[in-house]
Amino acid sequence: MPVINELFVYPIKSCAGISLTRATLLETGLEYDRHWMVTSPAGRMFTQRTHARMALIRTAFDGDDLVIDAPGMPALRTPLRAEALGDARALRATVWRDTVDALDTGAQTARWFSDFLGTPALLVRFAPQARRTVDEQWTAPLVTHTRFADGFPLLVVSQASLDDLNARLSTKGAPGIPANRFRPNLVIGGLDAYEEDYVGDMRISVPGQDVQLRLVKLCTRCPMPTIDQDTGAPDPSFPHEPLDTMSGYRASEQFDGALTFGKNAVVVEGEGASLAVGLDVEAELDF
Repeated sequence: MPVINELFVYPIKSCAGISLTRATLLETGLEYDRHWMVTSPAGRMFTQRTHARMALIRTAFDGDDLVIDAPGMPALRTPLRAEALGDARALRATVWRDTVDALDTGAQTARWFSDFLGTPALLVRFAPQARRTVDEQWTAPLVTHTRFADGFPLLVVSQASLDDLNARLSTKGAPGIPANRFRPNLVIGGLDAYEEDYVGDMRISVPGQDVQLRLVKLCTRCPMPTIDQDTGAPDPSFPHEPLDTMSGYRASEQFDGALTFGKNAVVVEGEGASLAVGLDVEAELDF
């Protein structure tokens, strides 16, 4: 039976993630996932697409704080609870085509991110009262919400799919890559390679609670998977991998030839449930 192999949250959009053994499921995804975002002073999002060094910005949970660090930088703290920001300045932050209410986490964090990235930057927090609706083209009749993620609350990847890709890389002499290149929230073991492409609903066996996810859209990939998350740069010997390899078998006619890997998901049922590594998953195919 399929199981949850790994759980990841990415507190700050496009910065390093945190591997967890347990995470609380919310309507908007896993708790604290993409609750923060680095922006320009005008509120425009920064990502690794244009600022690859963001991969080197690490996060950790410590009591009531999110702890942030990076090479050559002092540790930085910001409160986990938005209410603890007190009289934080409100601003509008833009994620792709969406503009939402956000809170400026302050001058200290702005200096830290500006110094590390070498350009004026802010760290903003998704405002508690804000709502960002997921594109109903993919979720109807369900109406659901996300925070600073690209477009959906969750990303699901199959371990077998990653293993297959790594086997293909190996035949070319290229190094294998870890799951973090694709920034999944759930890595599922026990599916066949790319079987997730055809999964509709997933039910997770959380004791005492019904949890249902709906996999709604293949995830089209930008160049970010070429960035080594440990170095903040592509591998100099294989700078276009894994996309070069994926181009031979993962181009999607549905998305005009875009490469896909993993599938975006929304929460149908189970808000407040505690997901854990090792929980059984029932995957329903939807051809």
